[in-house]
Amino acid sequence: MGTVIEEDVREDAPPKQTKQQRRAAGIAEQASGGIKVLLVKLLALGLVDALALYAVFVLALHEQWVVLVIVAAVTALVNWIYFSRRKLPAKYLTPGVIFLVVFQVFVLLYTGYIAFTNYGTGHNGSKEQAVSSLMASSLERVEDSPAYPVTVVERGGELGLLVTDPEGDALVGTNEEPLAEASGVEFDGDVAVSADGWNTLQFADVLERTDEVTALAVPASDDPNDGAIRTPDGSTGYLYVSTLEYDEAAGTMTDLSSGTVYSDTGVGAFTAEDGEQLLPGWQITVGFDNFVRAVTDTRLAGPLLYVTAWTFAFALISVASTFFLGLFLAIVFNDMRMRGRKIYRVLMILPYAIPSFLSALVWAGMMNESFGFINQVLLGGASIPWLTDPLLAKVSILIVNLWLGFPYMFLVCMGALQSIPDDIQEAAKVDGAKPWAIFRLIKLPLLLVTVAPLLIASFAFNFNNFNTIYMLTDGGPRDSNAPIPVGFTDILITMVYKVAFTGQTRDYGLASAYSIIIFIVVAVISIIAFRRTKSLEELN
Repeated sequence: MGTVIEEDVREDAPPKQTKQQRRAAGIAEQASGGIKVLLVKLLALGLVDALALYAVFVLALHEQWVVLVIVAAVTALVNWIYFSRRKLPAKYLTPGVIFLVVFQVFVLLYTGYIAFTNYGTGHNGSKEQAVSSLMASSLERVEDSPAYPVTVVERGGELGLLVTDPEGDALVGTNEEPLAEASGVEFDGDVAVSADGWNTLQFADVLERTDEVTALAVPASDDPNDGAIRTPDGSTGYLYVSTLEYDEAAGTMTDLSSGTVYSDTGVGAFTAEDGEQLLPGWQITVGFDNFVRAVTDTRLAGPLLYVTAWTFAFALISVASTFFLGLFLAIVFNDMRMRGRKIYRVLMILPYAIPSFLSALVWAGMMNESFGFINQVLLGGASIPWLTDPLLAKVSILIVNLWLGFPYMFLVCMGALQSIPDDIQEAAKVDGAKPWAIFRLIKLPLLLVTVAPLLIASFAFNFNNFNTIYMLTDGGPRDSNAPIPVGFTDILITMVYKVAFTGQTRDYGLASAYSIIIFIVVAVISIIAFRRTKSLEELN
């Protein structure tokens, strides 16, 4: 009977831990306990909670309720994870997941959202903001307007005007907030000089910020047709009325000087019958219009074709040239008969150790036509337009990218060659195979098993290699016939950058549509290439 009980006890007892398991459990226990660890945890969480609380107040002030709820929920989840004793894996995964969501997922989703809008120059805000901006930009001083004593005040970095009306009441407002009754007002004689929640600017501060003060246009009421108060000197204000009249019910804007009526036709701007628009307009959803325009707009068709062709050529040539040069050097320096191999290997990876944008800037200086090192020293004062001729500029970019990219391929090929078993090569030699046949039929296929995925990744990288193009030529020389600021060495990503951030008209919606198209192209090419490389796995 006793023997049976002992056997049952032994069966119910937990399995005995190994030495490594006990050590790992001890480390985990030490990492999750202790007064020092607890204090560090409380301090870190306190900083996170403080930043989250500040973000909540800012979001509430701007009425961004959805984002506010997300921030509050994530903060609560982080606190629950780090105060729990049983969420050890989540404690390590949470920071990475948060950064991934903020800097990758959110960026992709927001780019996709912008691609379906008309967001860009003249369409940056809401309709209410557009109406306010149009009315403010067409203000004219009312003749015989009464003079209003004003005091320049500030709140949270935003300037406002504290206005004393003819009845002696004190009103305060900003560019965005119309005049409203102020509280806790102090008067100096008949002039209001301070109010609760506002800081009064001294005369010296007003002089220092004269441009901001004179640009203030505080709406007189919620109706934009009532005009605004402006001050030329920071002490006296006058009533200004817009030459435009806004009819909210009809959705029209009328130019009082010409009688032209501009209507809201659904294109994100007030538009006249002849097609003339009042800008700024407002942001609206346009569906797939940006994607259609990206591939069908006749003005963009020419630049898009040769930029796309050059992008593919640049990516393919860069991958092929860097790979074959890196492979050649790896074979040379993998030969045991080579003396000083370690020194040469260090020299080979020096270009890889220097930041690419610095190397590109150095090369740009050396290739300068007038005083560059290559023309003046190496070529004896020649005048070769390395960076200003369309063809030579492309050749120069390929040379510089070869210089920047071959060390990476050299390191990869060196490691892959050293992983090939020597007995395979020895067997081939015994069978009478020549060195070229050994390389072509044995080494290269085995090498591609390791290197092929990296070549695909290198193609994707060079397809969007912004740094080299931007730092070396800035996409130039400029194509003067193109309707957008594009050059002969621009690739798709640099063209997108110029569409979005250069020139007088910036079209973020179109640039985002191009970004989505580039992402789809690279993704499709990568998927096809990875499927093709599966055949190489049979070599293993």
